[in-house]
Amino acid sequence: MTTPPCPLSDALEPALRRHAGERLPRYTSYPPATLFSPAVDAAAYRAWLGALSPETTASLYLHVPFCRALCRYCGCHTTIPAGDVAVIRYAAAMVAELETVSELLPAKLKATHLHFGGGTPTIIGPAMLERVMAAIRSLFALADDAEIAIEVDPRALTGDMAMALGAEGFTRASIGVQTLDPAVQQAIRRVQSEAVTEAAAKRLRAAGIKGLNVDLIYGLPYQTVESCVATARHTAALDPDRIAVFGYAHVPSLKPRQRQFDPEALPGADARFAQAAAIAETLTEAGYRPIGLDHFAKPGDALARIQQAGRLHRNFQGYTTDAAEALLGFGASAIGRLPQGYVQNTPRIAAYQDWATQGRLTTVRGLAVTAEDRLRAAVIERLMCDLEVDLASVAREHAVSCDFALERAALANLARDGLVELAGDRVAVKPAMRPFVRTVAAVFDNRRPATGTHAPAV
Repeated sequence: MTTPPCPLSDALEPALRRHAGERLPRYTSYPPATLFSPAVDAAAYRAWLGALSPETTASLYLHVPFCRALCRYCGCHTTIPAGDVAVIRYAAAMVAELETVSELLPAKLKATHLHFGGGTPTIIGPAMLERVMAAIRSLFALADDAEIAIEVDPRALTGDMAMALGAEGFTRASIGVQTLDPAVQQAIRRVQSEAVTEAAAKRLRAAGIKGLNVDLIYGLPYQTVESCVATARHTAALDPDRIAVFGYAHVPSLKPRQRQFDPEALPGADARFAQAAAIAETLTEAGYRPIGLDHFAKPGDALARIQQAGRLHRNFQGYTTDAAEALLGFGASAIGRLPQGYVQNTPRIAAYQDWATQGRLTTVRGLAVTAEDRLRAAVIERLMCDLEVDLASVAREHAVSCDFALERAALANLARDGLVELAGDRVAVKPAMRPFVRTVAAVFDNRRPATGTHAPAV
């Protein structure tokens, strides 16, 4: 395939010209984490934990900020550890934090989701994984049907670790692939053969892990429509349940490692749009359903079923079936969400370990949310998940009076650009404009600064 499956027609041209270069949040939360401040600290988190109802359902996120090697494109909080001892010490600190937080809760909360992210969380090894999981099962009531997920770098997955994941009851693994184009892999310093990826998938399935996700990226240096399609086809042949397709966010001012890229090698807005459209068509032809902005799932997968039922959610891990009332984050830089607002741990690994092992909360910033924030978060989530929203219905659900007068005027401009269809209180993103859903969601973001360092709109 040498041309994008969705040609850059006259209908798309205004959208690309006016909106493709916008820097927008990914809206995995609202308000975005860029607005967190030290005004919400460990004392606030302590009070929020104690105010939770004993009936609260919880989702647990554990962040492991270590990789064996660093990829140039990566925007995650991660580093190379100083040997296995450093990894063991860090995992022990997470256990200590789990104990500290659980002591502040009003009861042993039911945990319905558990996600290990990174970095490369499998770096902690089988023994420490067993120790961390034992602590979780002791301190929380892990639901029988809980989704237990982990992010995996196929280049570092051993047979022993795959078997350990199966033994600990993991139900889902997310494999990082990004691209299979050798030239792009060399540029981003992530060389990973098709054979390595296939071996990882085989190991995970043999260990009894039934749910398999794959992550891809477009917009990387030297990437082309052809190479994106080739990667998508090979990925579909692996038969994963879900595939996430993210646009590369070039923010060298925040991530110095990205300064090593030749700016001339980065695809422009038109090329990025063509790559995203080509991947979407390839995966759709392979039988996957588009989910929200950047996910694809098999029709029988829980994510697709939840989306059809209008109950899809979006959080810091992307699109999810997770409907837990509280998200508790553990590890350096981990973010949590409670009814009162958001909290985030210190990103400094040494400080995190010291405080956690001393029995202290490691929260250093966050954001208390208002009733209007919750309303706007609900509107943005429905747009990001369903590509449409009924403004009056959401306002009634939140018992907040808001006519969205300013937003309606902005939406009218987007309608003239062909991004949305408006009918009374209903706002719907046109199917062909799915890549611009963040542009529509941003209309309802009244905290967004005039300029930003977020990912480009397309």
